[in-house]
Amino acid sequence: MRKIIAGMFITLDGVVEAPEKWNPPYYDDELNQDVMPLLAAAGTHLYGRRSYELFRGVFTGPAAPPHAGMMTATPKVVVSSTLTNPDWGPTSVISSNIIAALTALKQQPGQDISVGASATLVRFLLDEHLLDELRLLVHPVVAGAGKRLFAEAGSRVPLTLLESRPTATAS
Repeated sequence: MRKIIAGMFITLDGVVEAPEKWNPPYYDDELNQDVMPLLAAAGTHLYGRRSYELFRGVFTGPAAPPHAGMMTATPKVVVSSTLTNPDWGPTSVISSNIIAALTALKQQPGQDISVGASATLVRFLLDEHLLDELRLLVHPVVAGAGKRLFAEAGSRVPLTLLESRPTATAS
């Protein structure tokens, strides 16, 4: 069975929103060497609608990064009740029966399913016990404001730390 693995950039105060505002001083070659294998190993990318639209803009725009072709070619699944016409590479939409659809997706053969960004979706996956791994790339900065991965009123979710390693710019 495939795993759903989320990778999130996060600040010390738990903010995951708008990493382009606080991430650049820490996104160096060393961090890129951690991120790229995660993207390349994914058989499917899973997004919420807003993250899908953001990533589509980045990877199809005029300043698309070198791995844009890989991101475009990888199958994508978007959880959304409003997206009706996905137009970025092979993309399907889950708009109802989300738990059943994601459970079925996990049972399909193939490589693991990657979630990048999509804080609302990641929180849903945690709450529904559908997320198999949560990889937090913690940045040594306090954003002060922004959407947090773990809301104050959220349910308790026990986690197990498997690995922790500082990078040169995050030390």
